[in-house]
Amino acid sequence: MNNKEILPPELLAPAGDMESFEAAVRYGADAVYIAGTRFGMRTAPVNFSYDEISGAVALAHEKGVRVYLACNILPGSGEMAELSGHIRRSALCGVDAFIVSDIGTLRLVKRLAPETDIHISTQAGVTNYETAAAYYEMGAKRVIPARELSLSELRIMREKTPAALEIECFVHGAMCVSFSGRCLLSGYLTGRSANKGDCAQPCRWKYSLVEETRPGEYYPVGEDEDGTYIMNARDMCMIRHIPELVSAGISSFKIEGRAKSAYYVAVVTNAYRCAIDGYRRSPSPDYVPEEWILNEMTRVSHREYCTGFFFGSPKENVEIFYEGGYKRYYEVSAIVLSCGDGVMTCEQRNRFFAGDELEVMEPGKPPFKIVAQELQSMEGEPLEAVPHPVMRFKMKAPAEISCGAIIRRKTI
Repeated sequence: MNNKEILPPELLAPAGDMESFEAAVRYGADAVYIAGTRFGMRTAPVNFSYDEISGAVALAHEKGVRVYLACNILPGSGEMAELSGHIRRSALCGVDAFIVSDIGTLRLVKRLAPETDIHISTQAGVTNYETAAAYYEMGAKRVIPARELSLSELRIMREKTPAALEIECFVHGAMCVSFSGRCLLSGYLTGRSANKGDCAQPCRWKYSLVEETRPGEYYPVGEDEDGTYIMNARDMCMIRHIPELVSAGISSFKIEGRAKSAYYVAVVTNAYRCAIDGYRRSPSPDYVPEEWILNEMTRVSHREYCTGFFFGSPKENVEIFYEGGYKRYYEVSAIVLSCGDGVMTCEQRNRFFAGDELEVMEPGKPPFKIVAQELQSMEGEPLEAVPHPVMRFKMKAPAEISCGAIIRRKTI
């Protein structure tokens, strides 16, 4: 690898709001990427005000965690003045890096926030080592190459670029039919530009054929009664392939999901944290995470999994032809607020009943089962169920359980 030392990869988690941000930090992220209320590629999440960015940075830095701010839309000329102000204010909040896809935005960051690192977004479509090296010479500390590259292509990029240039790759989460996230379908069908962060995800919709002389008669593209989701890509999951990613010289493992729930962020971050740490303890080419870690991938809402483009073209497994939606097997029942003397105080997320079998998830540990027993209101009245959103209640604790632990229930 050009005498480059293979270092443990950074685990980079997403956050679309403060609840998700806190979950990412609590469950083991080395860095978290967020966005302000403008100029990020996800407008669906709440995202972060400047005060929230400052608060998130303070929380993260206290824990030794870095914060990267996505500023990666393709801006028009009419947006540049506001973008300049956004860069100035965000830099004052203390973010560790800006994620950019546009050369003009890179130039603005260098001029307005010269002490802040620059990461080149996958939206830039970096497909070769010459382009990666050019961005480095322009001031970028990191590139996120086009997600369409294979591991062998990434290995070549690593070998032929400066050692100080970091390479980050998505290893988990949703994929789409665009090239590196650049898609016109949403803008064409709905007027919502994917390149401004406002994708309506029409690639996930169900499509049928119609013959021009038979309007209103729709024919599914396939033989399934539910139609065919011809552009609905599977989710990526590379948790079984950490040795290959590390060997290729990937500096940062990125989890997709700024529009996902705090529960999703917690589970996936925790699983990859435990898998990376397991590999560090036993750095073998044959390393496979423990079974409970692999099982966590099915504990979140997900589509069927694939390995994206890492091992060549995914056209054999990238699309789900007969299943348009997510698989959901678990839901969050409550969050633990405190625990002591055999009793935990919790805050409800979804209704459950006394006697239900639940699972407790804590950072860095396999989940374990408990039974909902001795449910009480905060006033000490016995409860048969916990029916009200965010209500606080008490429950018997079979062991000492950490603050912030997630209690979940299998629904299928």
